[in-house]
Amino acid sequence: MADARFFNDEPFLDHEEGPDLLGHGQYAQHVLSLLDRVRAQTETGVLALIGPWGSGKSTVLGKVTRRLRDTANDDGWLVAELNPWLYSDLESLTLALFSEIREALPDNGRWSDAREKIGGFGKAISPLGKVTALFGLDSEGLIQEVSNRISGDTSASAAKHKAEEALRKAGHPVLVVMDDLDRLTPEELLVVFKLVRLVGHLPNVYYLISFDERTLLDVLQRSELVGNSEPRARDFLEKIIQVRLDLPAFRERDADLLVDRSLNAVLASHSLVLTPGEQQRLSEAYYRYLQARLRTPRAIKRFFGQVDATLGQLTGNVDIVDFLLATFLRTSEPRAYQLLWQHRAELTGTSMNLPSRRDQRPEQHLERWRARLQEAGVAEQHLDGVIGMMGMLFAPVRQALGHGIDFQAIARRRGIGSIDYFDRYMVFGVPDDDLPEHTFDTALQQLADNTPGTEADELLLRLRDDTQRITRRIQYKRAAGTPLPAAALLKAAAPHYGHLTAAPQGALGLFTADRAMDFLAKDLLTDLAEPDRPAILKTMAETPDGAVLAARTLQRVTSRNDSDTPDHTQAAAAPDWIGDARSRISHEIARHIAPAASRPVDELTELEITLIWAWRHTASDATRIWINQQFDETWTPLDLLAVLLPPDRAPFPVIDNDTLQSLDALIGLEALYSRLGPLLDTPAADPDSPQDEHRARILQALREHRGNTPSNG
Repeated sequence: MADARFFNDEPFLDHEEGPDLLGHGQYAQHVLSLLDRVRAQTETGVLALIGPWGSGKSTVLGKVTRRLRDTANDDGWLVAELNPWLYSDLESLTLALFSEIREALPDNGRWSDAREKIGGFGKAISPLGKVTALFGLDSEGLIQEVSNRISGDTSASAAKHKAEEALRKAGHPVLVVMDDLDRLTPEELLVVFKLVRLVGHLPNVYYLISFDERTLLDVLQRSELVGNSEPRARDFLEKIIQVRLDLPAFRERDADLLVDRSLNAVLASHSLVLTPGEQQRLSEAYYRYLQARLRTPRAIKRFFGQVDATLGQLTGNVDIVDFLLATFLRTSEPRAYQLLWQHRAELTGTSMNLPSRRDQRPEQHLERWRARLQEAGVAEQHLDGVIGMMGMLFAPVRQALGHGIDFQAIARRRGIGSIDYFDRYMVFGVPDDDLPEHTFDTALQQLADNTPGTEADELLLRLRDDTQRITRRIQYKRAAGTPLPAAALLKAAAPHYGHLTAAPQGALGLFTADRAMDFLAKDLLTDLAEPDRPAILKTMAETPDGAVLAARTLQRVTSRNDSDTPDHTQAAAAPDWIGDARSRISHEIARHIAPAASRPVDELTELEITLIWAWRHTASDATRIWINQQFDETWTPLDLLAVLLPPDRAPFPVIDNDTLQSLDALIGLEALYSRLGPLLDTPAADPDSPQDEHRARILQALREHRGNTPSNG
């Protein structure tokens, strides 16, 4: 709703009033009626508006004073507002009171006598220095004031008598409003009560004060006058106050109405509409955890004020329900909120915990969080609620509470429990190393429409430098059923495949950027219609790096499983598109690798070595023919094996069964054994260099494998 105002401490006062949802307007009208009745029965009095902190006392006072001013007439009320916090002693406060009363009187001839007499009374009972401070006398005026006090009738009693006569003659009631008396110190509070009860006891001057009774009684009991006695404190209050106004209870219904009104205002101001799923999650969170703690207008207003102040550029970039819950933790349990950042990896499921931690039972995880929250100052009665809220945000806490976990669901809604979105909630914006949702979506649309733009360029740059996160975000959209430009993404990503700079992630750093790209490419290719796949793979393979990705993608799509174990068997009944795709990719790889034939084996580049390995996924017959042709002309088998097989596989064998199958696809084992025959039959000599040692290990591994082959056994 457009009438919500969050950034002041007086709800809904700085604008035209809407529906009186909380009954404050109705109660303010009751106070106004009561003021007229009190005035009819006594020429002065003290009324007290009493209610807990945050219950709306200031709202009612604001409505009362505004309506009095709006309806002022010749016989109406005049309003003077006095803030006791600004004055530390009786003299200053007394002079301030009469200064405020004086200023409340109209500045015209009819009121000139009353204004003069009120000012005179204030001067008579206040030290000269304080007179100059509040009435602003210059040096010449100060000298004149000293002269007047020496020669004139300046006694306090005479001045008060003149002020009383002037106020009775004026006939207008003056209401002095003083708010939040419970926030004063014991000494300041006694000064205010002394002023109201004795000095300020004037005809046609009435007082409307407000406070939280429990707090004010505690303050009074710390004073020397009352001592540590609640009955004496209550007796003291009864001597000061003639009319007690207890603010009506803030009912559960009232709180729900204000929450609903405030939520709608925030959503409207940020152009947001909750989906049915978001409404369900927010309803669950509110009635389980938030309702019991949003019990006063101030608490509700403070919470939604923080939401409105920090949502900003996060609109559309975070899950609104998660943001509301995270904001509640930040405003109500700030030290618990700090734990979120401290335990970021654990909460987002990216922690590399010690085995002892991983083996803990769910109840042990829960107890660990209870201890952390208690240490962070969460009250015992709020502990279960805070843990419950965290369970709605973070999968590990939810699991500890005995519920199922789904990191993918959290990521798809851009929840705080996803490592890809967590930081947005903590910095109240999209970090520089992140990509806003609008930019991300625009980039995908540009790729789909084949209309280059800065957003698409930025996405492809991030795909290279932040591969794991960008591929995950693409996968989130795919899992949510969002149409993706699969062909365009494959074509655009292929040339960058060999230039990915993102650091490995995950446990032990095993999830590398190229693996992330491999998984995404496989899924995108399966999203394409089968007849369209060969042409896309061929386009991908037009660059050497793209040819590697195309070959690996085809192998993953056509293999029996998603493991890295190569499947070198050619299915007899493979769909036509597979043969077509293999032929097209093989042709491109042959074109890329052709220049290598004219160079020595040890001058092969890393990319050329990778291309040779990738070739086996497409056309192993053509690969065998080409490699064996090189053996016939310039290369030697052992030199090629030395560059194809890395020397740093220890403690793994230099040639395992999978490697042996790959070598069979590349070269053919029988042909390889035949060409290496003399070397395999010769006893191994002591190597003279690391290179010789590597070659010796290769030969020994081949001897063992040849010896284990049944036909050679």
